[in-house]
Amino acid sequence: MQSTFDPRRPAMAVVVAAALLSGCADDSTPPAPPPSSAPVASFDGDFAEDWLAVLTQAIDTESLNPPVASRRIAYTAVAFYEGLVNGMPDHNSLGGQLNGLGALPAPPAGVMHWPSVANAAVGAVLLDLFATASNPTLTAIAAQEAANADAFDDTEPAAVITRSINYGDQIAAAILAWAAGDGFTTWNNCAYTVPVGPGLWQPTPPAFTPNPLQPCWGNMRTFALLNSAECLPLPPPPYSLDANSAFHQAALEVRNTVNAADPDQIAIAQFWADGAGTLTPPGHWISIVRQVSDQQDLSLDVTAEAAARAGLAVADAFIACWEVKYAYNLLRPITYIRDPLGPINDAGWNSVAGIATPPFPEFTSGHSTQSGAASVVLHDLLGAVAFTDDSHPGVWPARNFTSFLQAGTEAMESRLYGGIHYRFGNERGLEMGQCVGQTLLDNVRFRN
Repeated sequence: MQSTFDPRRPAMAVVVAAALLSGCADDSTPPAPPPSSAPVASFDGDFAEDWLAVLTQAIDTESLNPPVASRRIAYTAVAFYEGLVNGMPDHNSLGGQLNGLGALPAPPAGVMHWPSVANAAVGAVLLDLFATASNPTLTAIAAQEAANADAFDDTEPAAVITRSINYGDQIAAAILAWAAGDGFTTWNNCAYTVPVGPGLWQPTPPAFTPNPLQPCWGNMRTFALLNSAECLPLPPPPYSLDANSAFHQAALEVRNTVNAADPDQIAIAQFWADGAGTLTPPGHWISIVRQVSDQQDLSLDVTAEAAARAGLAVADAFIACWEVKYAYNLLRPITYIRDPLGPINDAGWNSVAGIATPPFPEFTSGHSTQSGAASVVLHDLLGAVAFTDDSHPGVWPARNFTSFLQAGTEAMESRLYGGIHYRFGNERGLEMGQCVGQTLLDNVRFRN
């Protein structure tokens, strides 16, 4: 009888076993990982640019003074940044880094839509900061938040949107609680007795406002500076009516510069004036951030960091500058130049047309200080970026710059061309602002 033994059977058994095992493996393939949150870097900066435009328009509409505007800019920019930072793996939260700001709430489990988080956070913070604003401003803020939310609803699952908005509300609550402890209710336009004496500030034309603006602003809690006196400038030259003194020569330079100003110098003075009823000097730098984001097509994470850097820089710059202003209480050039007992005695002299001397002491220049701070922190982030600044469309022609530092220097020079500050107030203000900006960079780590 023929043998039924088949020497191939062991091999066939292995094949069959392998097939069975293969089938089992297919049946036990692990499920696909859950969807992950899209990183903030995958979104462009348009969303941030829209909110920055709303912010600067609100400052303009409500005619905020520069210190108050800088405060609102800082808290808004931090809220926006914190709403996004958990979707920016190479960035750090500002919680525990800024004065008085503890750890921010951690995000919940599950997929997050980071623009929805930031949208809810910044909307809530702005509505609170502008709670007493006009209806057009409140409507614009609410409309921007609603328009963004509607757009996000079309792209994201409802559960993700709800989770993200709820988290944004938590971020806003933490930021507003932090803001409530900065001393604003105590120091905003505090009672103040104006000191009187040779070389001290006096009310200036045309309004001759008797009470100077925000005399206690230097007492506000700083953001990244250890205190408002951390970046003190060298003192101004001693006040003197002596025609050979350094002080007299500085005042004479202001008068002669304005009297001989060429069209470009006048244009510079007007472009950077940002006086009452405008977007203000700090708002001007936020406008620059918005425009550079658009011109350079920055991603959302970079734009958010730029806004936070600039917002914190100008806020600390105004606190530091106002501390110095009311320590020296130095008179303005227009007062010295018009003094009938002084060596110049030019009673009819005035600053550049359309630019009035603001109602507070001269030293140091607020424009110069905050421009020095903002330009340093933006240059550190983006480098020597050439940009066009069209912050006053239809009012003043746009200006082109090769870098933030060049823009900061021109902003400083504008106050001499306009007749608002002595050269020493401008130059020491710029140096002071650069110190503020560098201190911010030293004390706060935005990135890992």
